[in-house]
Amino acid sequence: MVNKKIGTISAIMLTLSIVISYITSSLPRSFIDETKSATLLNIIYITIIVLLIILFVCKLFKKFPGLDLLDISNFLGGSILKNIVGAFFIAYFIISSSMMLRNFCECLVVVYYPLTSYVFLILMFIIAIALTNKLGFNATLNTASIIFPLVLISAILLFCGNLENFSFRRIFPILGDGFYNTFILGLKNIGAFGGICYLYFLPPMLKEPEKFKKIAVISVISTGIFILLCVATLLFMFSFFVTTDEIMPLFSAARHIEFGSFFQRFESVFLLIWIISFCCYLSITCKFSTDIFNKMLNLSDMKPILNIFVLLIFGIALLPKNYAISNFFETNVYRYLRIAIGFILGITILILANFKKKKVGEKN
Repeated sequence: MVNKKIGTISAIMLTLSIVISYITSSLPRSFIDETKSATLLNIIYITIIVLLIILFVCKLFKKFPGLDLLDISNFLGGSILKNIVGAFFIAYFIISSSMMLRNFCECLVVVYYPLTSYVFLILMFIIAIALTNKLGFNATLNTASIIFPLVLISAILLFCGNLENFSFRRIFPILGDGFYNTFILGLKNIGAFGGICYLYFLPPMLKEPEKFKKIAVISVISTGIFILLCVATLLFMFSFFVTTDEIMPLFSAARHIEFGSFFQRFESVFLLIWIISFCCYLSITCKFSTDIFNKMLNLSDMKPILNIFVLLIFGIALLPKNYAISNFFETNVYRYLRIAIGFILGITILILANFKKKKVGEKN
């Protein structure tokens, strides 16, 4: 793990940085496509559900203070289970970040760099995270601590700056396509809170592991607020948004912002902030993947492995033949992977480990 322990604020910013890139690319569009005018109600509902889940996860972690999911997997099923769980999470982290990188770069080509190849943009991101990793993980943490407040400010500006373009009648009918679509089918939107996957490996990194619950709860609530702001901006602005195939919709919303005749064209500033936050996300993914791999094999030198994961992200990002494939993965497959690995697998391991801990305690 990192040599320097992470403080509470840095840990919260780290977790939030993971979800930013997904939200700024296509997540708001997916929400609106599926739950229509009931999207805001669905987000509040999903945030409450995830908050209850995370409180349950924190309770399960209480019996294993300072340990992460791999340590708990080792307690439950030995090194075999630990390596299987680690392999699942590494594959999930690397593949999902690669597909998101490809999708993000394809979006950048369409909205801002039409004469540039997406391969070149992907390579720029790879070089950036390789250089960041050489500076050490603390550099990423410091950047994330600075950039997330800026991203949050950009979301607030997107909302406030477009108030004159809003039509608040678009939240009607309140239940959209009905109760079933909003509250039953809409449950799959818990995949938007993918930061929970990284929380499983956070306790050993913390200066104050006892504040893990506080970090988790604040991260979930902040994520919910951020998603709500972004989705509300799009829902109130675009009357026929559910039938369009808008690329990077938040960027389109940013183009409408004007604060007088002097402050115009804010979308370039927003895009720069989002690009930096995406680099933070990729760097965090590489670091967590490397730490998991190191715990699986007990390696003495992690630097070569870190570079291998960076190259893996680059290679996998080039695999999709076109934007449609990478976008399908991000908007459909990715959320189910988050649910299966982040919620089902992780929580199942924790529940079984707690049962075993209880039985061991009873025998003693």
